[in-house]
Amino acid sequence: MNVDQVLSGFAQESALAGQRLSWLAFVRKTLDPLIAGTALVVIAALIGEPFDRPYVAVCALVFALMFPRNPHSLYHGRGMFRKVLLEWSMVVALLVFLGLVTNSLWWFYPPVLLTWFVTVPFLIFGAHLALLAVAPRLLGANGYRRAVIAGASQLGRAVAAQFAAKPILGIKVAGFFDDRSAGRLGQLDEGDLLGRLDDLPGYVGEHGIGAIFIALPMASQPRILKLLDEIGNTTASVYFVPDVLMYDMIQARIDHVGGMPLVAVCESPFVGVNGLIKRLEDIVLSALFLVLSAPLMLAIAVGVKLSSPGPVLFKQRRYGLDGKQIIVYKFRTMRVMEDGAQVAQAQKNDPRVTRFGAWLRRTSLDELPQFVNVLQGRMSVVGPRPHAVAHNELYRRLIKRYMIRHKVRPGITGLAQVNGCRGETEVVEKMHARVEYDIKYIREWSLTLDLAIVLKTVFVLFGDNKAY
Repeated sequence: MNVDQVLSGFAQESALAGQRLSWLAFVRKTLDPLIAGTALVVIAALIGEPFDRPYVAVCALVFALMFPRNPHSLYHGRGMFRKVLLEWSMVVALLVFLGLVTNSLWWFYPPVLLTWFVTVPFLIFGAHLALLAVAPRLLGANGYRRAVIAGASQLGRAVAAQFAAKPILGIKVAGFFDDRSAGRLGQLDEGDLLGRLDDLPGYVGEHGIGAIFIALPMASQPRILKLLDEIGNTTASVYFVPDVLMYDMIQARIDHVGGMPLVAVCESPFVGVNGLIKRLEDIVLSALFLVLSAPLMLAIAVGVKLSSPGPVLFKQRRYGLDGKQIIVYKFRTMRVMEDGAQVAQAQKNDPRVTRFGAWLRRTSLDELPQFVNVLQGRMSVVGPRPHAVAHNELYRRLIKRYMIRHKVRPGITGLAQVNGCRGETEVVEKMHARVEYDIKYIREWSLTLDLAIVLKTVFVLFGDNKAY
């Protein structure tokens, strides 16, 4: 069997494995909203409440809130029930809030809603426990598949650690094969090294190994091709783990262009359906906030005009999506209108800030006009905070991966702001912490995370004294 035939068989087996993993990902993404919706239908039927259009609308809203997320971030391991309860509490809080704002909460029979609110987290918790038990048998040919890893470098050990941490994947690693000794490999026990690469094909056949993961450096192409040729006579599934995966990837995924497989290393989470959901979220939330805050904004505009001479709104150039410049609106809080090559950050007791402006900055009410930016499509309600162009040009040279935060639209609030990274960044370390939170947000985005950030922002505003 030549190398081309081996690679062809490898591609077919990888496609089958990909189908099984895609099926699991789909189940994990739809499991929670389906449980929540089904539970509402059953509870209404048991209590004798007609399942009419308001209940259907609630099911659709819950599905929209719980579905768009990364399936790998779903519940497993320690604290599973706490995570389930926290996420469901966020959904319930938003449903109650919307019901009160639209005066539609009274359309529902209270015993149905209360029973539903209480039982759903227990049902979701039980379903995830069942999935953890069943998924390995569905993914593997005969329950847990035994696997070996070719290459005991940092990449190979990382692959093994993932399988050990996530039993739902259905893989148990028997050990490693590498041409180096255990002593030279550092953090590897002697018993974990099963032999040299030449020993791998024989071991696979003798011990019923179901999967082989090749984690060798790309520079080792001749060794990889030789190994593929030799293991072509076994029945083991073969997977190649390129060493590019050691790079800290953002929204990584495998795609195809004209049949050619591509690995996305750094991508925005808002592509396809997720982009549509994010935009609908922005339109709904920004329109709602603008309507509710219209009287307050009018009063603030009068206060700004009376507090000092100058325009009501301050317009500043900032970087938006893909690093393109946008104009951001704020209520004016200073006596100056700085937007040049150098912009000094506001400091405590800053003489440029008016007395009324200091109160606006402390409460973040100066940010309210940015909801207009959201409706324009320049910003999002939730996302990395936009910085002045002068600050961006400074920090992009000082902080690695700084510009990744511009893979998404900037936000009025963000994960960094609700975790204490708000206010002046007088040292680079503070901006570095803010950027790390921004990248974490892009990596782990979900609609539920956005809503949690919005709710947490309300509480942060009343207890934070870092903005001045």
